[in-house]
Amino acid sequence: MAQPDYSQLKNTASQIRRDIVRMVHACQSGHPGGSLGCTEYFVALYFHIMKHNPAFSMDGKGEDLCFLSNGHISPVWYATLARSGYFGVKELATFRKLNSRLQGHPATHEHLPGIRVASGSLGQGLSVAIGAAQAKKLNGDDRFVYVLMGDGEQQEGQVWEAAMYAPHNKVDNLIATIDYNGQQIDGPVDKILSLLNLKAKWESFGWIVQEFNGNRIEDVIAGLEKAKALAGKGKPVLNLMKTEMGFGVDYMMGSHKWHGVAPNDDELTKALAQLPETLGDY
Repeated sequence: MAQPDYSQLKNTASQIRRDIVRMVHACQSGHPGGSLGCTEYFVALYFHIMKHNPAFSMDGKGEDLCFLSNGHISPVWYATLARSGYFGVKELATFRKLNSRLQGHPATHEHLPGIRVASGSLGQGLSVAIGAAQAKKLNGDDRFVYVLMGDGEQQEGQVWEAAMYAPHNKVDNLIATIDYNGQQIDGPVDKILSLLNLKAKWESFGWIVQEFNGNRIEDVIAGLEKAKALAGKGKPVLNLMKTEMGFGVDYMMGSHKWHGVAPNDDELTKALAQLPETLGDY
């Protein structure tokens, strides 16, 4: 694999963050906090790590697949898909509008390129990703399946059913990641329902677990590359990705308030002043 161009990747991340805040502001609805926090993850996947084809086929044969379980952070995924060629960037202006393909949570009924399953009902994405990973094994396809979950989402029971299933069935072409920002819609995760030692829990279920900083592109790429090296050894891999909600916009950072609140006009202006326009706004 070619060496990453970190300067270009950082420029792409800055533009995608601009897209996120503009999309959520325009419809006064959506989830900017987690989207901003996970920008480096999506940039790393789509612009360096994954083998994927913007021409898009639902079966994804011979490609790496990405599933978003915490579908409320759709703005970052839509912006990433547009910026990597799945559909025109101008379509980002339709986010959450009537008859738009860019629904608040990813959906498949309008056949938006890049989306293989409707998501946002928390707890389901890992199960879907496991099924896709097993299908690849059955088809002799050696590519990886990636899935992103939220840390608050770990409070869902279905996550732990899937967590038991994957190691038992040696689903070792699966690389799962948890956005570990410590925030959920009602407050800090530790106050709502503590996850205690999440690393020890996943390891006890039979997963290979590693941790990395999700807001530094160099660390995200190194972490995902290591995950690929750890895969294929009989166990699935889990990344605990430490991020900060609202990363890149100072007044949003670290607060659960921005889980699902749109910036007003003044707040948008302040946010855009902190995020250089690098690829051109839609």
